[in-house]
Amino acid sequence: MKRSEINKHIQAALQFFNDNKFYLPTWATYSPADWKEKYATHSEIKDNVLGWDLTDFGSNDYDKRGLMLFTIRNGNFNKDKKPYCEKIMIAGVGQETPMHFHRLKTEDIINRGGGVLEIEFYNSNTDGSFSDKNFTVKMDGIVKELAPGEIIQLHPGQSVCMESGVYHRFYGLGKPVLVGEVSTVNDDTNDNFFYEEVGRFPQIEEDEAPLFLLSSEYSAYL
Repeated sequence: MKRSEINKHIQAALQFFNDNKFYLPTWATYSPADWKEKYATHSEIKDNVLGWDLTDFGSNDYDKRGLMLFTIRNGNFNKDKKPYCEKIMIAGVGQETPMHFHRLKTEDIINRGGGVLEIEFYNSNTDGSFSDKNFTVKMDGIVKELAPGEIIQLHPGQSVCMESGVYHRFYGLGKPVLVGEVSTVNDDTNDNFFYEEVGRFPQIEEDEAPLFLLSSEYSAYL
């Protein structure tokens, strides 16, 4: 992705969050210069990989296959005792987050506003293939049995809890969706298993200066 695209998408995300009255930490709008020499006071942000994260999953077509994320809080088993994570995301209309599961993480996905979030599910076998057996998830605490490949719709205020090993892909319907995630500790480097091979983090073409840092870029400044 071009840096100019990343800048544009983050600026649009800030406006979308504000429009939906979802407010980010003050450091969400730090410029790269603002981060310099702040490790002593901001180490948790870097070490626990908080902040901006967007990806086109290697598609080179962010609007069709991509996701905007901001990690608000997260634990780090090597650094602290915090056992949880919270993210806020934006799923555009028809913008797919491809099929994947987590071996360790259990997560709630919440529609916090906007359009309808459509999610397709499969359980997984030990070899990573799709299971052909029914399985269960919980929607707002209520057990729901799903068939392989079944799709559910989350309207604003609804949520679904997925245990580790459950494949899922999702996208917005009607209009962009403000998507919340509450989970056990998140590790995007080691705990994402995609059904198809994808690129989790974007390759960036530096066609202009960054307005904001991605969570993978703190080391160069802190």
